[in-house]
Amino acid sequence: MSTDQRVCVVTGANSGTGYVTALELARSGATVVMLCRNADKGAAAREAIIAETGNQQVELIVVDLAEMAEVRRAAREFTDRHAKLDVLVNNAGGVTQTRRESSEGLESMFAGNYLGHFLLTTLLLDQLKNAERARVINVSSLAHKGSKIDFADLQGRNSGNPMRGYGQSKLAQILFTYELAERLRDSGITVNAMHPGTVASGFKNGTHGVARALIGAFYAGFGISPEKGADTILHLANSPEVADVTGKYFVKRRPVATSKTSYDDDVRRRLWAVSDELLATTGGTTG
Repeated sequence: MSTDQRVCVVTGANSGTGYVTALELARSGATVVMLCRNADKGAAAREAIIAETGNQQVELIVVDLAEMAEVRRAAREFTDRHAKLDVLVNNAGGVTQTRRESSEGLESMFAGNYLGHFLLTTLLLDQLKNAERARVINVSSLAHKGSKIDFADLQGRNSGNPMRGYGQSKLAQILFTYELAERLRDSGITVNAMHPGTVASGFKNGTHGVARALIGAFYAGFGISPEKGADTILHLANSPEVADVTGKYFVKRRPVATSKTSYDDDVRRRLWAVSDELLATTGGTTG
């Protein structure tokens, strides 16, 4: 096995692109910390990765990223075990057909796809800074295009369209990527976003009825494998070619332009401030 001394975190690591990412990082010999919502599925995935790679340095932290108290607890669990973090892959995400709220009153897609990762990343900044050359990778989506940040209705109370909320959460992720990259410029930490492609995975799990059947049929017919979906994630995590690249959005290993809104400096700074305000309602800020 390689003498990879990196410590890596992958959210949503029990299935799909997250599982493949965790598997391949473990295969390299790195310490891999899997953040998964479901304890049983996370434990089974961890055992499978250890069995396939022979790497015993695979850990599991159970966390629902839509619950900010759980994110704070998960961050503490990680920092109690590890002084540094070399690679953070913010991969977990999904879509829900009907509006749901977390126990803290946050709309679940916005919280789980974006705000939980925002909080997790900022809570682990000291560990990222302690690594010699750290990399943050945010798994976003082409769904951000055509979306906007509706500051008057971030929680989706006035919209019945789940894809609107999904697109907004993925745009928020890209805005966060660009703002964090700017704040961490010259720190040794790179921050990039990417689109994995139309991956045939558990994307339909938050839907039901006709919508679930249609989404399932679409992904069965046109979806790519999780291995292909994870390719650009692993490129950003491992390749020396992108060691100094930051503040970019990648598709098929290449940096590409994002939507016009995503480059609005005022929007991204306002989103950061509003995110801190929302976090204050759940028991603390990022600081």
